[in-house]
Parts: sequence; C-alpha cells; structure tokens
Amino acid sequence: MFEILDRQTSLTGNQIRILVAAIFGDALEFFDYFLIGFVLAFLIGPWKLTFGQSATVLMSSGIGAIIGAYGWGWLADRVGRRKVFIGTVLNFSIATGLLYFTPDNGWIYLSLMRFFVGVGVGGLYCVDLPLVQEFMPSSKRGWTGGLVTCVIPLGIGVGAVLGSAIGSGEWRILFAIGVLPALLVLLVRIWVPESPRWLCRQGRYEEARQSLAWALQVEPASLPLPTAADAGPIKQSNWLDLFKYPRSLIVSWLGNAGAQTGVYGITLWAPALFVLLLKVSPQQAAKMMILLSAFGFVGRVSFAFFSEWLGRRNAGGLLGFGAGVLTILAGYYYDASVMGISVFWLLLAVGFFFADGGFAIVGPYAAEVWPSHLRTSGMGSAYGFGGIGKIIGPLGLALIVGSGNYLKPDVPLPQIPLAFLYLGCWFLLTGAVYYFFGIETRGKSIEQIDRELAVTA
Repeated sequence: MFEILDRQTSLTGNQIRILVAAIFGDALEFFDYFLIGFVLAFLIGPWKLTFGQSATVLMSSGIGAIIGAYGWGWLADRVGRRKVFIGTVLNFSIATGLLYFTPDNGWIYLSLMRFFVGVGVGGLYCVDLPLVQEFMPSSKRGWTGGLVTCVIPLGIGVGAVLGSAIGSGEWRILFAIGVLPALLVLLVRIWVPESPRWLCRQGRYEEARQSLAWALQVEPASLPLPTAADAGPIKQSNWLDLFKYPRSLIVSWLGNAGAQTGVYGITLWAPALFVLLLKVSPQQAAKMMILLSAFGFVGRVSFAFFSEWLGRRNAGGLLGFGAGVLTILAGYYYDASVMGISVFWLLLAVGFFFADGGFAIVGPYAAEVWPSHLRTSGMGSAYGFGGIGKIIGPLGLALIVGSGNYLKPDVPLPQIPLAFLYLGCWFLLTGAVYYFFGIETRGKSIEQIDRELAVTA
C-alpha cells in the first residue's frame, strides 16, 4: 500500500495542510520556548541575577526537554502520534500560562515553570516530525521534514519583535501571549488522523488504509488493504532495543548533542550578552536578535533542500563545520567593530545560517535513522540526549565567564573568546559525526531503511 504513496510526484491538499500545520506549530512552540531569553534581558538588572542564577533559569527548560523527549517519544510509539501530540501541546501551553504569575525576584518559580515548558516542547518536537514524515513520499521526505523546522527562527523573531515593543515592567505580557498560539496549534492539529504507518504496525489495517486515503484524497476502497508486508511485522516497542542500533545511536545522539549545545548556548545568552557587551538596552538587544532569526530562517529553508541535493551526510557536515568556525570567530572578535557595527553581532548572524539553519537536518535525520517501530523512541532519545546541550551550553558559558559575577554592564568579560571556542567545538563535533559516521537515507523509502537497519541490528 505504501508503494502507492512513494510513487507520488506531487503532494495533495491534505498533505500540504499537514505540512503547513506542522511548520507553524513548531514555530509557535519554540516562540514559547525562547521567550525566556528576551524576558531575562529585562530581569538581570532589577533582580540582580548572577550568571549562575541566570544559567539556572535558562537551563531548567533543557532539563525538562530531556525528560519530555524520552518520555513522550517512548509513549508515541506505544499509544500513537496523535494522542501524544495533543498531550504535549496542553503540557507546554498550561506551563507557559502559569509563568504569567511569576512573583518579583522569583527566579526559582521561573525556573520551575520553565522546566515544565521544556517537558512539553521536548515531547512535541519528537512526535511532530515523524508524524509528518510518515505521511510523505520518500522523494519528498527530506525537504518536507526540513521545512517543518524552517519557521522556528521566525518564532524567535516574533519574540524579538514583541520584546522590543513592550516596556521594562511588562515582561509578563509575553508569557500571556505565549498561551494563545499553543491553543491555536491544538485546534488546527486535532483534525489530523493517526499515522497510517503506526496504525499498520499495530495491525489496525483498515484504519491505516482510511488514514492514507485521507492523505491521498482518494476513496479508501481504491487502496489495497495493507498487510504486515507493508510496514513489517507487528512489534511492541521496547526502549532497550535502541541499543541494537549503535550507529544510529552515535549519529543521532552525538549530532543532536553538538548542535543543541552550540545553538542553545548562543540563542539563550545572546540578548543578555548584547546588553552586556554592546551597551544596548534590552529592547535594542531584542531588535538585534531579529537579524539572527532572519539568517536562521534562510538557513533552514536552504538546508531543507541541501538534504536532498547534497545528501544528509554532506549537509550535516556543512552545518557543523560552518557553524563551528563562525562561532569561534565571533568570540574572538567580540569587541571589534566595522564602520560602527559590531563584528560579534554580524558573525553570529551569519553563523546562524549554519547553526540554526542546520536544524532542518538535525531533527528530521534523527527520525530517519531509526526503524519504524522505534522511530519516536529513537528520535526522542536523540533529542533527549542532545538536550544535555540545553544545560551545558548556557551553563558552560556562564562557568567560563564567571558564574558568580553579576550581570552588570561594567563587568569585564575577557573569557568571551574561550566561551565561544567551547560552543564552536560542539558544532565541529556535529559536523564530524554526520560526515564520517552518518547513514545516508536520501531517496530511500522508510521500508527500505527498515530493511537495511534490520540487517545491521
């Protein structure tokens, strides 16, 4: 039955709707996630936060994302993609709404609620991409998976615009706004049926046929009733089975860890560092983030097509090596300027083309390298392991610079080059892992990848 899907040369209206819903869903989800970077720029002065306290606020959501990715990812293989998607949206939208009630100087409450936001965001990311991929033909799986991630930088950009427009005492409004898009995503995605491939692997063949017929916009009777030959034998997912695929573990876990450490270390600290290094206001720092978001958006669109043009391995190598070199250079020239424009800002913006843009490879590829019965468990484990980067990225920078220092504009930061060398090396690790150890999945059907992985298990 899935051979009919793979013979498609163009997407149907329903497939396009799935893709568009996922694109905007991920953008709005990460708008909620990255709000804290803009809020923190307003709080570091009035609350007299140290680097260590600020890092705790930033990395708490990373800890939550690790737990959410493992837990929700495993559950999606057990009970289905659709139910877990709805659960994750409710998870992070409620937690974001509760952030509105953060008391003054309540950095511990802020950290706790951000932990629960991370649980939901980590889970949603790990179920949304596989759901889209399982509705797409093989020839379009790479770029459609990449496009799902492409508007995430615009979600950051929306946060930057809002952060530049509000007053210093109105930061709670950002959290109140963050609840609305989450609920909108929930309403849009309720009408999407369960993945036909997941249904088929559960032996629910008639439901699988109806789901695929909905995607292809044909009558269910026009499709052959699937059998175990279509998606493999019925298997109950076992989390320990992940360790039967060591190459998939290395590529997806280390690739995610390197990319997430670098990009989250930069993204979550950038607004505060602009205030600190460039002597600008929090509103101006938020405006400066718009340029980084724009380069990230262009990068994600580009890497979505690089995945089909260059292949997953080569595109992943380009992401890591490009981002690593530019991040290291940005740290080295943190106090330089050209024609009155900060070189630090410009290099970070260009670096975001690779660092943030490369996530059009990181996420979809982490799902492709796992067999079907372990897809969301495997992607969840990779995103969860990579979630360590959400902790050691911002925390590592804070420790190198000096975690006990107060975030004041007059604090000298001679360790900035070393801190960005640290982040840049994580990107270089990502490039090396993808290029030298990657499993090429371009042009292969999900069933073909399953067969190849079964041979090596």
